[in-house]
Amino acid sequence: VQLQASGGGLVQPRGSLTLSCAASGSIFSINSMRWYRQAPGKQRELVAAVTSGGSINYADSVKGRFTISRDNVKNTVYLQMNSLKAEDTAVYLCYADILLGVRVQGYWGQGTLVTVSS
Repeated sequence: VQLQASGGGLVQPRGSLTLSCAASGSIFSINSMRWYRQAPGKQRELVAAVTSGGSINYADSVKGRFTISRDNVKNTVYLQMNSLKAEDTAVYLCYADILLGVRVQGYWGQGTLVTVSS
């Protein structure tokens, strides 16, 4: 099983960017799918999460600006980021709890860098 993240890049303040993370391999089903981020010198923080049932949570710092969604057919999670700020600059990592037969295992994507700067 692999998670492949994409969509990062350089964007100006108040700009928008959409991240994608696709899971591939012998997947029975996917429970929670999440986006984390880690800025230089800071701890990794949970940005947004969506369950298989559609329940969604956001970090307070991104509420109203970021939108998480998932496509269960494509096994892909998205993060639409609007009104980006310099403090959103970080490596964004996706995570998924994947059901493999009878057990659930967590997987991380490789991370994609988002830089917000003029």
